[in-house]
Amino acid sequence: MFKAIIFDLDGTLLDLPINYTALYKKVSELTGIAEINSLLKTVAEIKDQQVLRQVFDAWTGFELDIIDKITIHEEGMQLYEQHNRLPKALVTMQGKETVNEICQKFNLQFNTVFTRDNSLNRAEQLKLATTKLGYTLPDTLFIGNIDNDENAAKQVGCQFIRVK
Repeated sequence: MFKAIIFDLDGTLLDLPINYTALYKKVSELTGIAEINSLLKTVAEIKDQQVLRQVFDAWTGFELDIIDKITIHEEGMQLYEQHNRLPKALVTMQGKETVNEICQKFNLQFNTVFTRDNSLNRAEQLKLATTKLGYTLPDTLFIGNIDNDENAAKQVGCQFIRVK
């Protein structure tokens, strides 16, 4: 049994139709890296803080451009409603500005939120969220949608449910 719950955002609660091909192209232009295979790995390797800020700003711009095109992910939202009384957190690779807009638009409420602005590492986000909620990792359920989510949950020792 779990006492607290953590949700992923994109692909879990909502579906964000971000144009990643165009975003990767923009990041390539900003960084001078010809081929971007992983946005998170690329961003983690950027040492120049000005370039990093430009990449984050571009990324946020791509996210904000699709706010009106976001759709609800039924399975994830059912779990959100089902466990609405539990202490809950959101961990996401979206930016704070985007998350604020999305939460307001979809009336989503969390006790705490950790975005890419806090950490680019999902396992670290889970640790931060669980600590902030005041529970242990084994007492926490993480709901996500991809292998990286499940692997992070296993790595830190929290329970996991994958939405499809």
